[in-house]
Order: sequence, then structure tokens, then C-alpha cells
Amino acid sequence: MTDHQDPPVRLKGVGDSLWVTVDSSLPSERIYEEITKIFDRLKHLAINAKVVIDTGDQDDSDQLVEELSGFLKSKFQVGHVFKAQSRKHTHDIPDERGPDASETGVVTQNDSLIIAGRVRSGQTIEARKHLVILGDLNPGAEAVAGGDILVLGSLQGKAAAGQPDNINAIVMALEFKPTQIQIAGFVVAGNPRMVGSVPEFAHIENDQIVVNDYMKANPFKRMNWPEER
Repeated sequence: MTDHQDPPVRLKGVGDSLWVTVDSSLPSERIYEEITKIFDRLKHLAINAKVVIDTGDQDDSDQLVEELSGFLKSKFQVGHVFKAQSRKHTHDIPDERGPDASETGVVTQNDSLIIAGRVRSGQTIEARKHLVILGDLNPGAEAVAGGDILVLGSLQGKAAAGQPDNINAIVMALEFKPTQIQIAGFVVAGNPRMVGSVPEFAHIENDQIVVNDYMKANPFKRMNWPEER
């Protein structure tokens, strides 16, 4: 296997699931070794997670998926493990996939990610579209999303929304004291010493990042009809 080839095990957040792509042609020892490296980095984020194992078009991989399911549940306390549908059997599904769908086999229009728990220092959480964190983002942690970032807790780390060029994205938190905020290509340093008593959100206004009281300046309240973000 040459250096430019994909790694034997890849992980990506898709919707509310962790999508694990496995090269099932490799020896099982190598597969377990690579999966262990990935899930060790996830730490508590793997607990009770929904995991989808994608073995490509290998129809004879049921036993491998079953064994990996038991391993992930026992060692990392994941919640549910599913086998991805073979791509050979998805030809009759309308092609509504996003740019990365061919890499994962996911048929979806919305790769938002919802996670529960505290994101600790040194951890980075990424979502292709929107990211919702049901918990805190600690100092030294980072959240990156193609759309909005909503922290239903304390935002004390870095948040980069609207990546790479979505200037309509927002960053919202119940306790808003980030070290840095980025929306599209705009970046501003936060003030972690501030203790907000109300939910606040950052957005682009007049080519700069502005922070407002979410209850007073809700960016969505003037919409005549709900729209998909």
C-alpha cells in the first residue's frame, strides 16, 4: 500500500453517527489496531455513540462487522453498531448526495452532527454542516463546522463556523466566553473572562463579527416561514 492511498480505517461524523470505513481485505489484527487508535482519541465521545461500519462492497463481511461490534461495545462502550448498506444495492436510490457522499456511501442532504458531553482540551470536533454540542466546550478545545455551531452549555474554547465561506452561519452558546470565534474568513479573539448571564450568538454584520443577546436579537425571529439551514 503506497503512502497516497487512503488509511485502512477512516472515521467521519455523519448525522448523529460515527461512520467507520474499513478496508476488510487487511488482516484483522491491523483493523483492530487502527480502530483502537481512532477510538482512543475520541475518549468519552464514543460512549453510547451510534456507529456505522462500512466495508465497501464486501458482501461476506458480516462476521467482521459482528466481531467489531462486540469489540467496540466492550472496549469503548459505544451504543449501537450497524453495517452500512452495500453500494452495489443503492443504484435505485435518488442521487441527492453532497460532495463527500461518494467517499462514505451515505445518501443524505444534511450531515449535521449532534454530540452530548463535555469536549475537553486538545479535542477537535468537526461537522460537515451544522454542529450541536449538548454540553460544554472547554478551553483548549475546538469546534469546526460548515454551518452553525450551537453550544447548549459553556463555550470556552475556539469555534469556527461557516467553513470555508458561509457568512450566514452563527455561533451560539448559553454561556458565551470563547477564546476565539471564526465565521467564514472572519476571525476575532474572544474574552474568556467575561461571564455571560444570557445566551449570546456571534454573526457577521457589516463585514465584522458581532455578538448579540440571542433573546433580544434572535436572527431567525423575523422569518415568515421556517427554512432549512
